[in-house]
Amino acid sequence: MTDWNSRYEIGDTPWEKGRPAPPLLEILERLGTDIWGDGRVLVPGCGTGHDVRALAATGLPPLGLDLAERAVELAKSHEPAGAEDYALGDFLDPAWREGKTFSALWEHTCYCAIHPTCRPDYAQACADLIVPGGCLIGVFFLTPNDPDEENQGPPFNSTIPELDERFAPWFEREHAWIPENAYPGREGKEWIAIYRRK
Repeated sequence: MTDWNSRYEIGDTPWEKGRPAPPLLEILERLGTDIWGDGRVLVPGCGTGHDVRALAATGLPPLGLDLAERAVELAKSHEPAGAEDYALGDFLDPAWREGKTFSALWEHTCYCAIHPTCRPDYAQACADLIVPGGCLIGVFFLTPNDPDEENQGPPFNSTIPELDERFAPWFEREHAWIPENAYPGREGKEWIAIYRRK
């Protein structure tokens, strides 16, 4: 199991790009803020909070969540962009989820970071936390590794059929496209999807 806090402590964070995910900015430009609803937005695995601050800058109230204490400390050290907040916790832990609801969830590099055996727990967490009519909005890293080699990662590969099947019990897919903008090296390897909670 990856010790994410230690990775932040020693600066071994190749996923840290110093700016918000280009697909998130593309979604905001293309669809605006209405799809995010009128409640809080959860960003699990928020790292140092670049995506959280990008959401907050639009007027949305995001909560960045990470299980690495150092990541949360670094996120909080940035100048606030709006009404964002950060918390230390485990998105997959039912005890953390108890009593919490969100109008939307932004997925970026959390799904691909957890072992595939934990993905049912991820889908259940989304279902538990997102209110009916709310959205799971994400950019999914489909093929970070050679698809012919099993269990490379993290990050771990995923497929569009797997994602659709994973979320189908609780969500309906409304939008999907290959992002036009990506971090260097991720071009054509990512997929934007918006799932609406039933």
